[in-house]
Amino acid sequence: MQLYPAIDMKDGQCVRLRQGGFKDITVYSDAPWKVAAWWQAQGGTFLHLVDLDGALAGHSVNAKAIQKIVDSVTIPIEIGGGIRSEEAVRSMLDLGVRRVIIGTKAATHPEFLKDMVEKFGEDAIVAGVDARDGMVAVEGWEKVSAVTARDLCIKMKEFGVRHIVYTDISRDGMLSGPNVEATRQLTEDTGLDIIASGGVSCMKDLQDLHEAGIRGAIIGKALYENRIDLKEAVRLYEN
Repeated sequence: MQLYPAIDMKDGQCVRLRQGGFKDITVYSDAPWKVAAWWQAQGGTFLHLVDLDGALAGHSVNAKAIQKIVDSVTIPIEIGGGIRSEEAVRSMLDLGVRRVIIGTKAATHPEFLKDMVEKFGEDAIVAGVDARDGMVAVEGWEKVSAVTARDLCIKMKEFGVRHIVYTDISRDGMLSGPNVEATRQLTEDTGLDIIASGGVSCMKDLQDLHEAGIRGAIIGKALYENRIDLKEAVRLYEN
């Protein structure tokens, strides 16, 4: 199972939100590139970045900070937040990011991901499927669509997408445990690399995800509040 230490950026700072609420923010660092280097030093093998400003604005806002992070580490990076055009995808990949996560556009214009996979390859494009009560949320989680997470994931598979970050919004930043059953079901139904996001709070949560056959897990608040030791988690659950 691949582990992804998360760095969420807002106004150039490393922050965490609760349930995606932009009014409920905790700032952990004003130097996210230092945080990135720290997670690499602790054994991290892949970083997960989110441009929160970009998610709301619809375009990348923290490009300078992203470039500084890329320059500060040697491990691969995936990033999401406001990436809704071919130009935005190319821009992130040109910065040295390994994978680009496309969320809102995956739900509103799914054919766009098919085009991006054809242009940049299946390993460069990730569908971000964010759900509340099983329904896909878009535009920085501000709106809920009429599409189910399962239907969207199956459509993504048809379009050549191989990696999906699945976020249960109700659990994000809450340290309430991930939605193991929903993530397991998506993994089994699609056969895709479903990456669990939202709610990971302790080593037991990682163990549950690992035992459920889930292929990736994003860890945010639990790392910043020292509830999970990244070195130990990598040793136990990455394979």
